Amino acid sequence: MAQHNISSCSPILTPHLTRLYFLVLIGGLAGIISILFLLVNMNTRSVTTTAVVNLVVVHSVFLLTVPFRLTYLIKHTWIFGLPFCKFVSAMLHIHMYLTFLFYVVILVIRYLIFFKRKDKVEFYRKLHAVAASTGMWLLVIVIVVPVFASQYGTHQVYDDQHCFKFHKELDRVYVQVINYLIVTIVIATTVVLLVFQIFIILSMVRKLRHSLLSHQEFWAQLKNLFFIGVIFVCFLPYQFFRIYYLYTVAHSRDCNDTAAFYNEIFLSVTAISCFDLLLFVLGGSHCKQKIIDLWNCLLCH
Repeated sequence: MAQHNISSCSPILTPHLTRLYFLVLIGGLAGIISILFLLVNMNTRSVTTTAVVNLVVVHSVFLLTVPFRLTYLIKHTWIFGLPFCKFVSAMLHIHMYLTFLFYVVILVIRYLIFFKRKDKVEFYRKLHAVAASTGMWLLVIVIVVPVFASQYGTHQVYDDQHCFKFHKELDRVYVQVINYLIVTIVIATTVVLLVFQIFIILSMVRKLRHSLLSHQEFWAQLKNLFFIGVIFVCFLPYQFFRIYYLYTVAHSRDCNDTAAFYNEIFLSVTAISCFDLLLFVLGGSHCKQKIIDLWNCLLCH
């Protein structure tokens, strides 16, 4: 076990993280099981359906690593080896960005459907959908995984009994540049998506007015707000805090324990996105009826 040059940046482990990851595991598994029943009856050539299927895969792979996080949070000792620690640690980041990517794909496809006045966007054959998904995962396996394996947690020597403490890797300038670039892209993309969504909804309100709630397209656009909402609640807080955290790490020799603690908290919040499938399944018809009642109430006044 390595004892030298161990990073002093050690986020405090709290029972709150244990409860959060436990809820993520339960809610995520429930969401995956629920959405599978819906996918059986969905158009398998649809680009949106393909994105949802890949989203299920992303959540499933990440949830497989959650029990190991829980074991460490409970025992306070990592017993699975440093290489696997790096993999489990990296999976939280990979899960966040792949989930964000599939959200963007789903939203862009729905925007294209609206602006091009199409009923749907789909692959020519089912095989094309399979090929697109396979190609994407091959890129992840061939490019993303090797890069993480060769670069993640290699700057210093770490204690193999204490996991998820690779914060000093941010000391390197090119790592900081990459992180700032990623933060900028995520925030800018989210703002653009929100602007498009607001424009679409307002244009539909002006055009349809009182008959708005009877149009299926309007409800499809409201569902888009669900994905944007998950991004704002789960991903953006971490991205904004990341800017401060990168600055703190770059301008201090010793890692700020308080900043590291909050970084771990914000990072763990990104895992709550695993609830998206469950909320999407359970909230559909109920939310629709609530909005209809509210709209009718406003019209009455």
